Amino acid sequence: MCLELFPLQATRIMWYISTRGMAPRVNFEEALFSGYAPDGGLFMPEELPHLNRETLRQWSALSYPGLVKELCTLFIGTELIPRDVLNGLIDQAFSRFRHREVVHLSRMRNGLNVLELWHGVTYAFKDLSLSCTAQFLQYFLEKKKQHVTVVVGTSGDTGSAAIESVQGAKNMDIIVLLPKGHCTKIQELQMTTVLRENVHVFGVEGNSDELDEPIKAVFADVAFVKKHNLMSLNSINWSRVLVQMAHHFFAYFQCAPSLDPEPLPPVEVVVPTGAAGNLAAGCIAQKMGLPIRLVVAVNRNDIIHRTVQQGDFSLSEAVEQTLASAMDIQVPYNMERIFWLLSGSDSQVTRALMEQFERTHRVSLPKELHSKLSETVTSESVSDESITRTMARCWEENRYLLCPHSAVAVSYHYQQTERQQPSLPRCCLAPASAAKFPEAVLAAGLMPETPAEILALESKGTRCTPMRKGDDWTLMLRNTIEDLSSKQRGHFLNAPE
Repeated sequence: MCLELFPLQATRIMWYISTRGMAPRVNFEEALFSGYAPDGGLFMPEELPHLNRETLRQWSALSYPGLVKELCTLFIGTELIPRDVLNGLIDQAFSRFRHREVVHLSRMRNGLNVLELWHGVTYAFKDLSLSCTAQFLQYFLEKKKQHVTVVVGTSGDTGSAAIESVQGAKNMDIIVLLPKGHCTKIQELQMTTVLRENVHVFGVEGNSDELDEPIKAVFADVAFVKKHNLMSLNSINWSRVLVQMAHHFFAYFQCAPSLDPEPLPPVEVVVPTGAAGNLAAGCIAQKMGLPIRLVVAVNRNDIIHRTVQQGDFSLSEAVEQTLASAMDIQVPYNMERIFWLLSGSDSQVTRALMEQFERTHRVSLPKELHSKLSETVTSESVSDESITRTMARCWEENRYLLCPHSAVAVSYHYQQTERQQPSLPRCCLAPASAAKFPEAVLAAGLMPETPAEILALESKGTRCTPMRKGDDWTLMLRNTIEDLSSKQRGHFLNAPE
């Protein structure tokens, strides 16, 4: 179905449809609780609002939280969450961020602009979308007097941000599977030191793609999911992509030289990514009329780079461990959203591509889709050596410490400036604080700077259940979910009238 563009009307219902076209359409609340669509696809807006020049000029004066409020009003609809309530939920979501702007742009030498998305509690960009998503979940659960169990697989930052956003919530339990030895010590401690009753952490002897398998197996059992009110908060959840669209609008308004020229001047946004959630958000923002040029920067796990360059959407032999560990991902789920968007919302094409990929782990994009993708996105793959070199140079020139993931984006900026050709204003998204990656900072020959809250993690008690090689991980996950459900039923039966 073609994307229709309509004038801004926040009061109408926004419907969501599956990228695979075989599931009924749903509203925002249903998309929020579903994660995957019943046909295995991902939810996307049936129609995209098109922002005219006047709207963009009005939005350019907004703070980051102000932009999130405008976008959420458009994509949720006031009949589901009234505007004053929505504003309150978003203010609450950002109330524990350390920076008064929530998101901050650092301007440095040689035209380097770094958008710091990491001022939340866990020092990573996922705090932004997950804190809002948790508020939306709480709002709907309290209205319906229901309980959910959230199941999350993490490569490092999603788990801690998801735990932080729902810990202590009376109507949510959270189960997190982390890849033992594949995330940093700090990332692991941010998960295992949360001892709240509704938080359940498993350390899996495998990488982040392997630990997704038992989660996918559990969610494939539709009756089980329904019976136990299961949901996922991984980057496939539409609510997370929605909030991430604000990064691109804020980056544009901060870096555009002026909004007077006709047409509006473009800005290049460099997106370091693993699962492509931030990239999908950028493609949607672009489709809505935001004049950004997107660059996707990945580490040696380069499936997205190969897809953009050659149309080769296929798995490598194995996940390579890199300094940018949160991006050590082979299956960038959100590329499905991008394929759908760029194929003119063609669910047949998308379904055929994704089903072939699921069967054979290898797809060549149709010529037309590949050329659309390479017009929309430029790409770069960055080695560990480039990461450490970039971190060292940024420190030397600016006395500014980059995390290895941010360095993947900044590495592209340095490459471009060395070519000494005139270029667009450019903004590099910084997904995490260097404080979370002392090992990478040391590898770059620099001294880590560790905040007191992170140092304090070392002395806290931990709780983590091992999932060992040879164990039946799917069975362990199912048993945990069933135990939580029966406890919940017990609470319900014993609750006062």
